[in-house]
Amino acid sequence: MKQFVLLLLLTLVAPIFFTGCAQNTGDSMTNYYAIDTTAGRMVVKLYNETPIHQENFRKLADEGFFNGTTFHRVISGFMIQGGDPNSKDEDPYNDGMGGPGYTLEAEIIADLINRRGALVAARQGDQVNPERRSSGSQFYIVQGNTMPDEVLTQAEMQINQAIGGGFSYTDAQREVYTTLGGAPWLDMQYSVFGELVEGFEVLDMIASAPTPRAVGEGDPRLADMPLERIEMTVTALTDYVESN
Repeated sequence: MKQFVLLLLLTLVAPIFFTGCAQNTGDSMTNYYAIDTTAGRMVVKLYNETPIHQENFRKLADEGFFNGTTFHRVISGFMIQGGDPNSKDEDPYNDGMGGPGYTLEAEIIADLINRRGALVAARQGDQVNPERRSSGSQFYIVQGNTMPDEVLTQAEMQINQAIGGGFSYTDAQREVYTTLGGAPWLDMQYSVFGELVEGFEVLDMIASAPTPRAVGEGDPRLADMPLERIEMTVTALTDYVESN
């Protein structure tokens, strides 16, 4: 039976989700990439703290792997997911099952949380993927909502149950979630490897795209797939300067 590469959606407050990589061969190394879509441009920054995911994203982007793929799964108030090569074909029912033919070693770091705008690797669930290895290409960008402090305390407890203890939010992380928002129930479960630095309005537009679940029509098997394709092109921004 085929396995979907989906977010493992934990139930605390969630809405109804090669160990090495080739080196970048371009003339300039950059951590900034444009994700141009039919809804507009987003810019992401890759983290140096997650070198496996960083180099893999660079490699795929430089090869044009992401170009023509779609954001095939969107949930308003939660996240947008894309990067599946299967989304280039005309069969919507295989979207979410594809990749480049390999998975990545997990790089799960307590300092890197699922804040609004977080760039995170999708993966299969713990039942078939106990090492929490990441999809080779599928990723999600968190939209999320602001969270009251008591919800963060509950999330903290659930995370510690899942990983065996030792996790706690810093004051700064709590402030991020209570003022900017995110999806804390996914922390310590997925490899966060970057963040959105530009185009939050585009993120919000894509997340609110009509889907069968949102509008109550269309094929329920494609519940969270936008009714109109949202394609992407990913390119390196070698001269990008992040604004303060």
